[in-house]
Amino acid sequence: MPSAPGVDAPSFTNGPSGRLAVRTSKGDPGRCGVVWLGGFHSDMTGEKATALHRAALADGRAFVRFDYSGHGESAGRFEDGDISAWRADALHVLDRLTTGPQVLVGSSMGGWIALLAALARPERVAGLVLLAPAADFTERLMWDRFDEDARRSIVEDGRRMRPSAYGDPYPITHALIRDGRSWLILDRPIPIEVPIHILQGGADPDVPPDHARRLVDAVTGSDVVFTLIKDGDHRLSRPVDIDRLIAAVRALCVRVDPQAARAAGPTSA
Repeated sequence: MPSAPGVDAPSFTNGPSGRLAVRTSKGDPGRCGVVWLGGFHSDMTGEKATALHRAALADGRAFVRFDYSGHGESAGRFEDGDISAWRADALHVLDRLTTGPQVLVGSSMGGWIALLAALARPERVAGLVLLAPAADFTERLMWDRFDEDARRSIVEDGRRMRPSAYGDPYPITHALIRDGRSWLILDRPIPIEVPIHILQGGADPDVPPDHARRLVDAVTGSDVVFTLIKDGDHRLSRPVDIDRLIAAVRALCVRVDPQAARAAGPTSA
């Protein structure tokens, strides 16, 4: 596939915790932009993020993706990061690298970060598309699932290496678990009123469908669509899944584009 400006070459911005790698492209100011928020221990070069970026280019829509601190091409050590730091990275990107209304697309942990960003910047976030959203995962999908030996190791040693089905083991730190408790959102109403579309794999061992459904119940807004892909795994990276994702993002963007057009003013037509 030929090179595309902003898709293949990263640039860098000085984020809250150090240098962040980003890939951006400009679009029609009368259309809503899209920001990709990746998952835990992942980076912005994956199939879903790249495919969405190319779709945005084809649609003339601004697009931003980035690596959290300690991830991918960004500075820092992964084990030094936590939800506070990665939320701050996302808000930095939203504040500094985008203009006008944005649709946030969050995958796994990125779904939690997207929700936190929407709560922090309600005037900037026009909609959310969430894949296997792992809200509160440090507590509900990690700590609550760990056995006593794992918990003791994390508390006494400060970290424990966790095996991964997607690559090398990675550290889970006590600091990450403690910090995550400051950002738990599923045990109370979540005051987000913008359109939300959730794509969830029915065969996801990491973020079970029931966990994603808790989010549907917690969000106060009524404009929430939950799509269960019965045979879908956690990554949802098969060609058919990526097609579903692109279609969902395009459909939601078209719905909220009038907000961007009003923000851009009468000369944007």
